[in-house]
Amino acid sequence: MKDDTSEGRFRTASGIEVDAVYEATAGKAEEFERPGQFPFTRGIHPNMYRGRPWTMRQYAGFGTAEETNQRYHYLLTQGTTGLSVAFDLPTQMGYDSDHPIAQGEVGRVGVAIDSIDDMRTLFHGIALDEVSTSMTINSTAAILFALYLSVGEEQGVGREALAGTVQNDVLKEYVARGTYIYPVDPSLRLAADLVAFCAREVPRWNPISISGYHIREAGSTAPQEVAFTLANGLAYVERVLAAGVPLEDFAPRLSFFFAAYNDLLEEVAKFRAARRLWARLMKERFGASDRSCQLRLHTQTGGSTLTAQQPLNNMVRVTVQALAAALGGTQSLHTNGFDEALALPTEGAAKLAVRTQQILAHESGITNTVDPLAGSYYVEALTSKIEDAASTYLEEIEGLGGAPKAIEFMQGEIHASAYRHQMEIEENKRLVVGVNAFEEEEEPPSIEKPDFSALEVAQKLRLDEVKTGRDAGNTSQALEGVRSAARSTENLVPPIIEAAKASATLGEISQVLREEWGTYDP
Repeated sequence: MKDDTSEGRFRTASGIEVDAVYEATAGKAEEFERPGQFPFTRGIHPNMYRGRPWTMRQYAGFGTAEETNQRYHYLLTQGTTGLSVAFDLPTQMGYDSDHPIAQGEVGRVGVAIDSIDDMRTLFHGIALDEVSTSMTINSTAAILFALYLSVGEEQGVGREALAGTVQNDVLKEYVARGTYIYPVDPSLRLAADLVAFCAREVPRWNPISISGYHIREAGSTAPQEVAFTLANGLAYVERVLAAGVPLEDFAPRLSFFFAAYNDLLEEVAKFRAARRLWARLMKERFGASDRSCQLRLHTQTGGSTLTAQQPLNNMVRVTVQALAAALGGTQSLHTNGFDEALALPTEGAAKLAVRTQQILAHESGITNTVDPLAGSYYVEALTSKIEDAASTYLEEIEGLGGAPKAIEFMQGEIHASAYRHQMEIEENKRLVVGVNAFEEEEEPPSIEKPDFSALEVAQKLRLDEVKTGRDAGNTSQALEGVRSAARSTENLVPPIIEAAKASATLGEISQVLREEWGTYDP
């Protein structure tokens, strides 16, 4: 982006000033650092994609479990190597589909999951020991995890064989996304309980995905995305340690989730800076082993960068963003459908998104060598600048008492950045093709949408069948077990699993915790 000044200065999308030419002294890369070695700037594995490509994990979910199950089977036949579940808003907020507040929202932005019966249907015909599953769920993460674990057991899959990730990052909900339920402290307790449980019982599961994606989508810059995400990560580490779990029992399973945006080289540098900074923080603050210092990351292309105008242009944007993620060393990747600014992606758009990843992995040549942009004077300098800017933010957050105490500070910084970004577009200082540059008169696109009203009716009928067909006494007893654990320091995950198996609904379990803990009132 070029400044509107006589000097003609150039800046990255995040506002970092860019020189015309970079020389060898511009960067601060470790001269002898190799991929797979601390501080992992160049990647967490020595061979990276020469061993195998990143996991191609497509995010999907809408309507009822039956409709979403069909989409999962379709994605798997198209070469997707991992599943990622999108949940509807009532599920994210701890309400069953028959709750009055859920009316009109059931199945709209993801799949509705009310009970173990829905989870069975969601993964019908999919062997849970043959696929890894990521679940984008936070305040109700422990409940969805319990449902998934229980379905795995019904399939005969042992806990040690389950692989996947649950997001479980409540701090970024307060900062940027908004699907919080309980006050901060009990929410952190529940998140830490899930991490502790998985450390003991589910060794291949990532019990938390510390997420910068939603921070970026809310309007942050790249350095803010890195800083605020790592600040939240440090808070989780401290919380789990305080619960008595040894660092080396859980830190290697921490995972991260970042966005990939359009400024290709800034995004590559961002991923490299995040790995290096996290490794140094873990080593310096906690004395972590090299394995526990590795920042393992999932990336999703930027949803907010997609435009409703000239939507075919989004195919190019997604490709650039996916390229940035791969060049930046991601472990898994979701590529958005080009039509997502208009509606749920069609099957054709979803297939093209998968094909984009496959072409990058198998035809572009970028997987032939590790960290191919290492040594670029510009990329190395930008990596250091992003690390330095993120470190400055981290110092401010620490001065406020850490991430849980700095929620309003982070919100304010994000809001200011989002405002600047939008004003730059409106003042034509930042060009977006099809929006404020190279515009065209267009016919409104024809968009097919599911009959959400019919899907909501079907989901409510299914839920009613579950409630009338279960053993009410067993369900009530299991819910009291959750209540008892909430009142004590007992780990909440085992009683939540028992409640899930007793056909207690997500809304019922969440309501018990609301009654015990209250709700967050910002």
